[in-house]
Amino acid sequence: MSDHAPDDFEVTHGHYEDQRASLGKRIIDGWRDMRKSTARLIAEDPAEARLLFYVMLSDIVTFLSWSLKTVVAPPQAAEDRLPVAIAVYLILMLFARTASMYIFAGAIGAVCKLFGGKGSWRDTRAGVFWGALVAAPFGLAMALFTIFLAFMEPTFPALGADWIALPPYWISMVPFLWFISVGVAEAHGFRRVGFLFLSLSILTIAGVFGALILDARGVI
Repeated sequence: MSDHAPDDFEVTHGHYEDQRASLGKRIIDGWRDMRKSTARLIAEDPAEARLLFYVMLSDIVTFLSWSLKTVVAPPQAAEDRLPVAIAVYLILMLFARTASMYIFAGAIGAVCKLFGGKGSWRDTRAGVFWGALVAAPFGLAMALFTIFLAFMEPTFPALGADWIALPPYWISMVPFLWFISVGVAEAHGFRRVGFLFLSLSILTIAGVFGALILDARGVI
């Protein structure tokens, strides 16, 4: 467990263990200062059930946001590009994402150790899972924005242009990667977040392009 004292948590609405803040307030604290929010969580030595709850809650919010963006009310530009089996993909995402997040946390923790990271396996999971949950509302906000675009598209056809309709599908990846980067940096005692964020961003872009190539070739 990381060496964080209760006195470090000045940013929170509540106080460490003396006054428990609600989950909503903790998420807002994460938006304000992700480092201190993560430090507070790690210092509380959360049980595995609590960490699992965080990642599964982020799974549900992500599933909901992608369901809204791809099934409920996708703009025409996006609808033309969505595979017919999108519902199957969404269900697979819901069930596979939790396991994927554990694997991701293990991989990023191992890499951080190679670069002098001091966090434990539990600290890394806390940083990754908490970062995913703190970022989840941004994905939901983008989903609601796509519904707005779909609703307004008949009145303002320009909203159906690719450069307007498609970015909301991926913009939410930015806060997702950022909050996880900050959480992991805090868990491992790294002062700078930029290199970690840049590395994750490059890997994500490479993964997306790889998936698009495989999809174009009919592999997936």
